[in-house]
Amino acid sequence: NVTLGYLPVSNLISPDSSLPMETNSPSNKHLWLIFALAAASFVPTLFFYYVGEEAIFPISSMEMWHTQQWTQQLLYGQDVRHPPLYNWLIIALSNLFGWAQVLEVARGITVSATLLSAVALAWFAQRLFRDKVFALFTSVIYLTLADVLLYRGWLAYVDPLFALFVFTSIAALMVAARAQSTRWLLLAVLALTLAFLSKALTAYVFYGTAGFVLLWNREQRKFLLGTPSLLIHVAALAMPFVWFTLAGSQGQGGRMFGEILAKLTAGGLLPYLKQVGLFPLETLLRLSPALPLAIYFLVRKRRHPWLPETETLIFKTLAVITLLCYLPYWLSPHSSARYILPLYPLFALLIARLIWHTGEVAAEVTRRWL
Repeated sequence: NVTLGYLPVSNLISPDSSLPMETNSPSNKHLWLIFALAAASFVPTLFFYYVGEEAIFPISSMEMWHTQQWTQQLLYGQDVRHPPLYNWLIIALSNLFGWAQVLEVARGITVSATLLSAVALAWFAQRLFRDKVFALFTSVIYLTLADVLLYRGWLAYVDPLFALFVFTSIAALMVAARAQSTRWLLLAVLALTLAFLSKALTAYVFYGTAGFVLLWNREQRKFLLGTPSLLIHVAALAMPFVWFTLAGSQGQGGRMFGEILAKLTAGGLLPYLKQVGLFPLETLLRLSPALPLAIYFLVRKRRHPWLPETETLIFKTLAVITLLCYLPYWLSPHSSARYILPLYPLFALLIARLIWHTGEVAAEVTRRWL
């Protein structure tokens, strides 16, 4: 029966509890409005002209459909040697809506992947912190990140689809480890396989990094190294070899490895130092306005969030996973913000939790900025 102010002590020690926000915190109505406006803002982008290398997937999808070649991504008759899941979706929907709308279809898939990432993030936040308003707040933070809202979230590249599956695999893995659930583990490796079929072998690097961090917890290690988990993951690791055999594409695996190694080749000391120095700044700008706001609340106002002990462990786990996945792209001689798109939901979750516990004023000010 002991209480601390209005907050029962049981709320501080329950593993599924989180601190309630004050009445002045962002309401469901306000957050849903921002989410709806952000989602609606993607609609005009469907009819925007081709940008950058957007024509690659529409052209290759048309060639694959014309030649009835389903396992090789063709571009001007040549095998690009990349997995074709994005092409399959474009082909299926272009046959439904008409090939004259192939760009709109490709953009629609990208936007759908972006919105599904926001939904998956809300589900993940709810599973971790048991707070529906915070879960919505987190998804709004993600959807209004500058790079997502203004560029990557609608551009007809494969990256948003890849990011959706990579993030879902990591989220499902964490939920599986915490709940000791084989069912969620199956979802994790399914999402992992779809991520590989979308783009590249780096999906396994993201996933493996998350698994490595989770192994440091004794209970989670016992589950993840158990027989069912090992069998499931052996099957998941076998999938690339099965695909390379079935695809009949010469050197697809070598092309993927070659692209990874090429990004690790230095082009001189000065360009490398420039990359290492500017990449965090670029990340800060692309994760605006939420990340600069979080830094402002934490540093300039000297307000540090008080996290319950059980939340601190979750937060640190998420932070370590995100940092370890981010480091290779930060320290790589050749990198791009689009390569860390799978980390954006994790960044959004960390940012949202910092702001949420910094105080009700911080959450409300953030809501107004968004």
